Amino acid sequence: MKLTRRASEIREFLLDSIPLHPKDVVACAIERFGITRQAVNHHMQGLVKEGLVSAQGNTRQRYYGLMTLTSKTLVASLEGLKEDRFWRQEVAPLLTGLRENVFNIWQHGFTEMVNNAIDHSGGTRVTVTVETTAATTTLWIADDGVGIFRKIQAELGLEDERHVLLELAKGKLTTDPKRHTGEGIFFTSRMFDDYVILSGGVYFSHKTGEEEGWILERERPGEGTTVVMSLRNRSDRTVKQIFEKYTASPKDFGFNRTIVPVRLAKHGAEQLVSRSQAKRLLARFERFKVVILDFAGIDEIGQAFADEIFRVYSLRHPEVRIVPANTGPEVKRSIKRAKTAMRLTPGSATPPPRAR
Repeated sequence: MKLTRRASEIREFLLDSIPLHPKDVVACAIERFGITRQAVNHHMQGLVKEGLVSAQGNTRQRYYGLMTLTSKTLVASLEGLKEDRFWRQEVAPLLTGLRENVFNIWQHGFTEMVNNAIDHSGGTRVTVTVETTAATTTLWIADDGVGIFRKIQAELGLEDERHVLLELAKGKLTTDPKRHTGEGIFFTSRMFDDYVILSGGVYFSHKTGEEEGWILERERPGEGTTVVMSLRNRSDRTVKQIFEKYTASPKDFGFNRTIVPVRLAKHGAEQLVSRSQAKRLLARFERFKVVILDFAGIDEIGQAFADEIFRVYSLRHPEVRIVPANTGPEVKRSIKRAKTAMRLTPGSATPPPRAR
């Protein structure tokens, strides 16, 4: 039976909303379309009958999930592997029927991550799993190498693996500048709805629409590196949009604007109070024209920390515009004191006005 346009819209909304609202997706649809619970349940029962959705629990506590429609695992030797050929011959045929913009994101993300495994992992093989549902596609890319965080930590002389996460969040991080720009993970992580790296004892995640990334300790450290990427099949996102978001102005074409989650500079429950912590945060800022410091999750900062960023560094690097975001009252107060002190510093110029 051919569905009406409205029925198709309701079904697509239900499928896209289930991952975010497994327990209240029906209520979300009632609010979105202004229809009765009975009408929504009718559509949901149809999706369950077609094997697209699973339902568990009784009527009042029912929750829904997306059924896995296809799942395939591929294993390839990293020796002599060409990521574009691997994509074209093995992976792309598993992603037929997707929108062009979504397909292009998958091509970009897959080839970037597999190339990283080829050039940097030091491993012997890569395992790729492709899993699809009626609403989403998820890829797992796992290598048996030394582990991305451990490798970068050693080659850049960082104190521990967690510092790597802060550098990855900034972008333009590479241990091989002659062959790589250091932009692959940064941009790829922002193209997908969910992006995760598991390596050693560290877990890095970036979820689109939420805070800029975070780290957790893994209970059982694993070997190698595993990247997990997930994207809605009907996403409107494009590769071009993501690249343009991190360009300072329409006249620029380079990657010169970044967003840095300040909380990645913390270790556990420690407070951000020292100049050394600020210097660690500030590393490589001079590679950008605009750096947005996201203070989400930070209630207060020490005056030395603020002074190092907003007075000392700003005086030394006037070409880099540092823009604080998501600042609470105490953080704003510390930043204001540092900027006031900068204006009183002999020989300093008045900083340019903040862009609207």
